[in-house]
Amino acid sequence: MPVPLSILDLAPLVSGGDVRDALRRTLDLARRAEQFGYHRYWVAEHHFTPGVASSQPALLLGQIAAVTDHIRLGSGAVQTGFQTGLSIVEQFGLLDALYPGRFDLGLGRSGPGKKEAARLVAEEKKQQAPPQERVVDGLLIPKPFSWAPIFASKRTELAGSFLTQPGAEPLGLNDVLDQIQALLAGPVVDDEGNEVTATPGAGADLQVWLLGSSGGESARTAGARGLPFAANYHVAPAKVLEAVEAYRESFVPSPALAEPYVMVSADVLVAEDDATARHLAKPFAVWVRSIRTGLGAVPFPSIEEAEAFPWTDQDRAIVADRVDTQFAGSPQTVAERLQTLQRVTGADELLVTTITHDHADRVRSFELLAKEWSA
Repeated sequence: MPVPLSILDLAPLVSGGDVRDALRRTLDLARRAEQFGYHRYWVAEHHFTPGVASSQPALLLGQIAAVTDHIRLGSGAVQTGFQTGLSIVEQFGLLDALYPGRFDLGLGRSGPGKKEAARLVAEEKKQQAPPQERVVDGLLIPKPFSWAPIFASKRTELAGSFLTQPGAEPLGLNDVLDQIQALLAGPVVDDEGNEVTATPGAGADLQVWLLGSSGGESARTAGARGLPFAANYHVAPAKVLEAVEAYRESFVPSPALAEPYVMVSADVLVAEDDATARHLAKPFAVWVRSIRTGLGAVPFPSIEEAEAFPWTDQDRAIVADRVDTQFAGSPQTVAERLQTLQRVTGADELLVTTITHDHADRVRSFELLAKEWSA
């Protein structure tokens, strides 16, 4: 039997559309995903991104839960540096109280701070031989893209000034996880017998996940705590193997999991044949370029806008890893590439994400893939 297939949605805006249109599309796609047999439907958290409407996962998930019946819903991921552990637990506790037993609380770090980003820039400049593209048992592992200059940019600094309170120091990942797990288990009692309880939140039936794009803190923490882990081949394809390896090497059995459980993400676009899929995928490179230049994803372009885009060699270089690892093709082509991804990473589940300019093409992509995957 194939591993379960799930969906990650950004609630993307498209060129000529608006936020209302993007959210209506997300609600429709979630209903269709449930009909097609997908296992989970996750939504992302992105801020100050002109082309993404998924900025508040808990709010959006509540709307999705209201129009679906049984598909699992979750966040991919709540960014822990921008909220307290209590606010996260209360939001998802409220969701669980209204729609019991359906939610995954996917958590992720919020990116490095200004000092850490500057350190990463300096370290990368010292590298003598950066990693090169390779193929591992049929899976492309491209050259890594450096996010460090974007993390250290003035725009990122400006965005950060709105995402945290002045002078606030976000908790580290382990500390915020301690708070979240204690509040979910609740009540929390101190050494003198004082007690607090998250209401809603305490006792909520949530599955806690960590998401990560490398073999760093998130992967190791997920393993050490015995939590399920989602690795991002679609965001950072160069580091997916080190991410899953670090997770498995760090894994310690827990009440949540006796063995490691890994979900791996991928960009996909499915159409009736390879040529049609490649045609529909043309705007993807333009969209990725907007992210990689540090301006945030633009509304997804039309095919005509993509064909008219004035590419430079530098532009093509900064999007190459994402474009080359997008699985665009017929149902058979994409299913084979996903099977390769699953085999090489040992994934227990796959998380696919698709964006097209036309909503019908996006829905059709997920429908064709689901039919092929279950055939």
